[in-house]
Amino acid sequence: MTRYPPLKYVLSSVSLSILLSGCALPPPENGIWPADIIDLSYWKITLPLEANSGKAREVSVSDIKTFYNTDFFYASSEGGVVFASPNKAPTTGGSTNTRSELRQMMNGESGGGPKDQSNNFALAANPDAKEFADVGGKLQATLKVDAVSLHAGHPNKPPAYSMVVGQIHAGKDSYLLYDTDDQFGWGNEPIKIYYKKWPNHTTGSVFWTYEKNLPRKDPNRTDVAYPVWGNTWENPTDPADTGISLGEEFSYVINVYNNIMYLTFTTKNQPEVNYKIDLSNNIDAYGKEDKLDNSDGYQKDWFYFKAGAYNQCSSKDAPGIWYTNCPGTGDWAVDKANGDYAQATFYKIELSPAEAPIQ
Repeated sequence: MTRYPPLKYVLSSVSLSILLSGCALPPPENGIWPADIIDLSYWKITLPLEANSGKAREVSVSDIKTFYNTDFFYASSEGGVVFASPNKAPTTGGSTNTRSELRQMMNGESGGGPKDQSNNFALAANPDAKEFADVGGKLQATLKVDAVSLHAGHPNKPPAYSMVVGQIHAGKDSYLLYDTDDQFGWGNEPIKIYYKKWPNHTTGSVFWTYEKNLPRKDPNRTDVAYPVWGNTWENPTDPADTGISLGEEFSYVINVYNNIMYLTFTTKNQPEVNYKIDLSNNIDAYGKEDKLDNSDGYQKDWFYFKAGAYNQCSSKDAPGIWYTNCPGTGDWAVDKANGDYAQATFYKIELSPAEAPIQ
């Protein structure tokens, strides 16, 4: 059974209901809650705040409708929802990158854990597809990037000066992981949508990456970058007129229909960009076979959407491309003043069932 909000919804008066029923948080100063702007019925959020575990704090589906944070997750007076994430702050287990990021929960307030089939979707090629909440799904978002880190200890590592603003994550599943005949369940990401701007550039670049669905220690498990506007992450050239400026609005659509992921990117001053890729095999987005990828793609994995500010400027200093040694004190006011953070404002984040592409 599909558990999505309708394609179009009327914003509810969340703040009124909170005042009537009572809430731990006082109303925001501007009177606007994030849930007044974005339908949060099928999301939870991870924030760069310390939880009791010492890891990043999570706010559940049942609590997020009456939640905001004046630093990292709040409604702006201009009608957007701000997601902010410093370089140095508590992170989730297994990650060194901070985030203020939504995680899809398809069962909504009906509950269930993040790994429950009722909270995730599958590809049509998955033999157990009918046991999940849906086959495929669609995420639409409109946003502007306000800031990416101005500093990086390793500026030439690809993730420096960048953030992820949307993604599909496959679940890390021990049952699949240790079934040697399947080779699924690694928790890889078939898409991450990036914005990257070098501090001396006039504009930034938007691109997306596909992670080969291979074991963590496989040297061929790499992220393949596909350009949208400007360059991909390894190119130090200023994209200039071909790029997207900080504060410039753009939109993306991720539509997974059956086994195919259809991507659409639009903005006012650049041409529309489209891609499609079959997630059930090892044919890349240019139609070429990738013999170094899993020949069955992500067939037996399960998935969920994410959206927000996933800061890629890790404060960790170590070998490997992901550890960019980006500076940060852990004091939000100081780090924001120094430009050691990432931030995006979203005007739309909308979930819906997958749609057959127009032929």
